[in-house]
Amino acid sequence: MKKQSLDRISAIADVTALSAAPMSRRDRLRRWADLLTRAPSRCLRPLAMVEFYAESQRARLRGDETPIAYAFADPVLRHEGLNGDTLGDAEAFFGLNRHDTHRLLCDCRYHGRMDSRSVARRLRALADPNPLRRLLDLFRR
Repeated sequence: MKKQSLDRISAIADVTALSAAPMSRRDRLRRWADLLTRAPSRCLRPLAMVEFYAESQRARLRGDETPIAYAFADPVLRHEGLNGDTLGDAEAFFGLNRHDTHRLLCDCRYHGRMDSRSVARRLRALADPNPLRRLLDLFRR
């Protein structure tokens, strides 16, 4: 094995330092939003009819190219404790409730087109400590 400097490796690959301090819920949501904004026009797949599933079925919902799948692909979030790419994993890790996941991930909220920019905007609003900004975001599409 050949030893190389971190600068050399960074030029070849995406190198992310893993922090020793655990991330807060707000930091996790912002990290997820940042991941999605790296390709703001990327088309994502929403989860279908999230509100109609029983709790046990909701927790197992997943899909390729969903916002959750992109979060799970991130080594930093996996290191922090994101255990999988299911809706239940996302709810537990990011501290989301039924309303949050419906607003963020359900197909009925995007009218057929879910892009990473709109999901990232909603994630940032959810992470914002200002309740007025969160409320105003509810009325934005």
